Order: sequence, then structure tokens, then C-alpha cells
Amino acid sequence: MFPALKTIFAFLIITTSTFVEVIDSARILGLFPTPFKSHLIIHSAIADALVERGHEVTVVATLPKINKHSQFRHIQLNIDEFSPTLLAAYINNPPPLYKKYTFFMNEINRYTNDSLHHEAMQKLMREESFDLVIQGFILNEFLLGVAAHFKCPVVMSFMIRTLPRVNNLVGNPHEIAYVPGLMSGGNQPMGFFDRLEHFVCVNFLENGVVKYIEQSNQKRFYDANFPPEKYPSYEDMLKNISLVFTNYHFSQGSIRPYVPGLIEIGGIQIKDKLSPLPEDIKTVLDNSSEHGVIYFSVGSNIHSSKLDPIKVKIIFDFLSKLPQTILWKWDNSNYPGKSPNIVYKTWLPQESVLSHPNVRLFLTHGGQGSVVESQFYGVPMVGVPMFGDQPANMANVEQQGFGLSVKFDTLTEEKFTTAIREVLTNKKYTQNVRKFANLYKDRPMTARQTAVFWIEYVLRHHGAAHLQSPSVHLNAFQLLSLDVIGFLIAVLYIIWKILKICLTLVLRLIFKRKRKTE
Repeated sequence: MFPALKTIFAFLIITTSTFVEVIDSARILGLFPTPFKSHLIIHSAIADALVERGHEVTVVATLPKINKHSQFRHIQLNIDEFSPTLLAAYINNPPPLYKKYTFFMNEINRYTNDSLHHEAMQKLMREESFDLVIQGFILNEFLLGVAAHFKCPVVMSFMIRTLPRVNNLVGNPHEIAYVPGLMSGGNQPMGFFDRLEHFVCVNFLENGVVKYIEQSNQKRFYDANFPPEKYPSYEDMLKNISLVFTNYHFSQGSIRPYVPGLIEIGGIQIKDKLSPLPEDIKTVLDNSSEHGVIYFSVGSNIHSSKLDPIKVKIIFDFLSKLPQTILWKWDNSNYPGKSPNIVYKTWLPQESVLSHPNVRLFLTHGGQGSVVESQFYGVPMVGVPMFGDQPANMANVEQQGFGLSVKFDTLTEEKFTTAIREVLTNKKYTQNVRKFANLYKDRPMTARQTAVFWIEYVLRHHGAAHLQSPSVHLNAFQLLSLDVIGFLIAVLYIIWKILKICLTLVLRLIFKRKRKTE
């Protein structure tokens, strides 16, 4: 009996010591200076998972804490927000792409720089230390200097599928021949003209003009805030990113290769246990007619009341005639109209609503977080994409048969009503998305477990430099082997010239001898 007890005791000691080693608490800084609540939701979910694992997490953000029950320390920096009116103006009357991009990048640079110089952020950098920085990436590479300041590894968190610029951070291949991008759109498989458009967008716009402008811009901000006499260079910091998390999952489409340093955590914002519905919302959902409920939300970054009133009226007029109950997220009391089947709410617990069995359709702007949650709970969609990744997200939803899309800037009564009626009456959309929900959930680890494992992996291995792809140290000419191709062409040219000279000399000798014999 005693040998058995000794064996059990030894097993418990080994198991306990292993467990203690794995959850050894680290001091982690979540650096999330984003003006967009949808981004903070993703980043904060990583922080929540780390706190649950026993780590000491400090989040620095420019928005209030997403979940008041979150246990991490939250430091809010009060920075002037993007104007909702200005954002709506860009949606209602879209300017040329270069103007939209210039506006966005200037605002992001201002916003990020103001965050870095905020008194609370400066105090944190003076007085505290951290074992790892998680940086919410929103085209703000110069904040890598914060990780340099704390002399610790850095992990990037990106809220959608990767862009070429994000791929470059860990040397992930673009594979432009078959992986569609956000700027060019398109879906797999890509036809010739899709590939042609994508080739031009990626090589000449994203990896050419945009990359040159933005890398120069980011380096300028980095050098101004993190002078070279005290910190590693901007170029060195770009080559020392341990991981990039992407809020995406291969089952959603656009199959592509990944280097070890790029980790999918799609759906990390989805809670393990849903919050109960508020009584008033629960009553609406429970007591809806046999036709069910349509849930309508354009996300947290767009104010519905500031959208084009003509298009909003088209939407209201049609929805008010439907037999379904409409649960509409609206940001103030100036409603577009009143109808007995429409219930307006300034806030709605989206996950809890989508999980309710009486929800028949999600009318959405097509943001990545909303699309993921709709897929997870098996609710078909009609998308009204407005900007950013939304058109590409909804194009993917259409291709996979989970719903239809009507762009906001070209929305008409006919397009909108046709899309709504088709998705409501054709059962294939519901069947497709419910089938996909099972596929999306079928993983060896949850998104939260995956994020925690890899962050702890980086901590255990002091930055995990062995994950880094050698391609981060190569320039564009080297990555495409243009230098090798150029060298081979030069060698072949030299060989050809030598052969030509030799052949000429041989022919001359032959003709010379021939003349002598004659």
C-alpha cells in the first residue's frame, strides 16, 4: 500500500510543480490606444484571458474599460476622439481613396502620439517595468519604442485578417497569386482579372507607395520619441516582434500559409459564459411573433443617427412593414420613425441577442467582430458595409452562402428589400451558417487558450527568437530573388559574350586558314 501512496504523492508533486511553472505570474502591459471600441473589445479579451491565468495585466487605453467586471488594471488616457460626424461624412459621401487614407493616417498618427505623451503614460514609463508588451496594432509601428523602453518582448494584436503591412512584421508571405487582399477585394479562387487587380494593389500600392510613405512617417515619429542614442533603431525593432495575433480563422475562407510567428485567434471576444439578457430585451425576444426577430446594428464606431437620412428612411420604411420584430441599435432618441414592430435601444448585448433562438436575421455593417459572432451563433446576415474591412468581410459572407450584401453608398430600396426577402425566405442561408458554426468551433484549443499559450511560450523562451522568419531580414529584391535572378542573367550574359568572342575568333582562324590554302 505504501509504494502506491508514494507513487500518488510523487505524481501530485510533479503535477503541481509543473502547473506552478506554467502559470508563473508575469507583469504584462496591454498598450491599446485605439479610438475604435470594436478594436478594444478584441485586445481586452486577450487581457482578460491572461488575468484568468494568473498574470498581472495593466491595460493602457484611450477608451473606458469594455467589461466592468474585468480584473485587469485599466489606465484610461483622455485623448480627443475621432469625430463621429466627420466619420459619418466620409461614409455618406465617400471621398477618393487617397484622401480617405491621408485623413485616417494623419488622425491615427496624431492620436497615437498624443497617447504616448499623455501624463499617465509618461508616468508609467518612468516608474514601472514589464515582462512583455502586447501592442494593439492600428498602423502605429512607432509604439514599438515602448517595448524597447521596457527592454522586453512585444506581441502585436491585430483585429482582422492580416494585411501585407502586418505580414511584413513577422515575414509572412503575401502569396498575392491566390490570397485576396482587403484593398482589392475578391475571393478564392481568384480569376485572371482578380489576380491582376490584386497584383497591382499589393505590389504598387500597399507594398510600394503606401509602404514607403508610412514607413518614413513611422520612422520619423519613432526617432522623435525614442532617440537613437538611447534606444534600438526603428529598423531593429521591426525585426524583433515575437508574435502577431490575427483575429481570424482559416475556416472563414482565404486559405493562406502562416509562419510560426503569426497566430490565429479568431473569435477571441466570444465569451465562455454569456451574460444574462436584461429583462426588457429578453421580453422582446421571448415574446416575438412566430416570424421571429431581426437584429440591426451598425457597430460601435458608427453613429446611426449621423448616417444619410435618405438611406436610413429607405431602411426604416421597409423594416416597418415586415412581420418580424426589429431590434434596432440606435444611438439617441431622434428615431427615424415609429412603428409597432420596431424597438430601439442605445445599447444591446450583441452576443446574448445573437444566441437567442428567435433571432432570424442579423442586419449588420459587416465588421469583423459582428460577422464572427453571427457565424458563431449560426445567424444569417444581410450586410450594409460602409468602410474599412467591411466590404471584404461581406464579400466573403456572400461567397460562403451565409447572407447577402448591399453597399451603403449604393443602397436603394430595390437592392435592400430584395436582399432582406431572399435571406429571410431562403433556408439555405440559415442552414449554411449553422453548419459553419460547428466547423468554426472545432479546434484543439479555444481562441483564448491559444492566445494564453503563445504569450506564455514567448515569456518562457525570452522572446522566442527562434520563431522568427529569416525573411524579416531580407529586402523586397532579396525576397523575390531579383538579386539572384539579376546575377544569373549577368552570368549568362557574360558567358554568352565569351562564347560569342570565342566563336568569332575560331571562325576567323578557320577563314584565315582557308584563304591560305586557296
